[in-house]
Amino acid sequence: MIDTIAVVGATGAVGRIIVRLLVERAFPARRIKLLASKRSAGATLSVAGTSLPIEELTPESFAGVEIAIGSTPDEVAAEFVPWALERGTVVVDESGQFRMRPDVPLVIPEVNAAALDGHHGLISSPNCSTTQMVMVMKPLHDAARVRRVVVSTYQAVSGAGLAATDELRGATAAWLEGRAEPRAVFPHPIAANLIPQIGSPKGGGSTSEELKMVLETRKILGDESIGVCATCVRVPVGNCHSESILIETERKLSAAEARRLLAAAPGIVVVDDLEARSYPQPRSCDGRDEVFVGRIREDESCPAGIALWCVSDNLRKGAATNAVQIAELLATKRPRRAGGVAVGA
Repeated sequence: MIDTIAVVGATGAVGRIIVRLLVERAFPARRIKLLASKRSAGATLSVAGTSLPIEELTPESFAGVEIAIGSTPDEVAAEFVPWALERGTVVVDESGQFRMRPDVPLVIPEVNAAALDGHHGLISSPNCSTTQMVMVMKPLHDAARVRRVVVSTYQAVSGAGLAATDELRGATAAWLEGRAEPRAVFPHPIAANLIPQIGSPKGGGSTSEELKMVLETRKILGDESIGVCATCVRVPVGNCHSESILIETERKLSAAEARRLLAAAPGIVVVDDLEARSYPQPRSCDGRDEVFVGRIREDESCPAGIALWCVSDNLRKGAATNAVQIAELLATKRPRRAGGVAVGA
């Protein structure tokens, strides 16, 4: 049991789920401290019949806080993480600010929990689209070594925040009624449309979201030789990211063996009966913590390939649940750290 855990960005879409999960999962802390911007300070957040006060995020907020989970934009993380580390708080950070730092573990508990050993006070949680893909890759990689992955993502608007979800609702109603569609979050209409760009342009024609999937996958699995080709697409779905994944391995896996390996892996649920029209869909996976897999089949166009369909709640396992799981491991081990980590530019 620790004394205090803090949630930074507690009023955001992911932050609210983190708070709820801490209560529902009976996180071993005597107190949950909610931190947000000055605009939200003084309000309360109701969780499981309890009203928790929201405090303004300041350097002094971390006094006496053993663990903090942050769900904030990169620029906010860059500011608050040094405040927390200076006061001895261990931080689980959801932002992309520190993920690729070599001295910062990038952790999915079901995949590489051992990376937490010897942390320096800061642990990163991966990008949501990376998390569900690597969860699926892990058991196949252990059994047959993954050489290459080709993935196309179908990413829900919830990944872009509460305002994006509101925009989808308003735009869909307007599109159906033939009215002008509101547009403030997305660069193109989102209703009845697909936008094949998530993030900023990067070298070679990729986007920042696609590059995250490449670099984070290699870091989590500890294998720089894995080839990853990602195409990330925003779709008019409220919640849950879907991915079409082709995984090429050194040793050929049959579909039956891949199905057995995935079904036995922690955190994965196989839903795979094509004749019965049973496979993962966003609406059936919403609000769940697992990663769902179906349409598992051998790729006859390459010597050793498995094609599959993967769906996961991006706000839960893709973000909030993964961070809470990391914090639970830290609390079990006690949130001590080895040395310190420099977080300046």
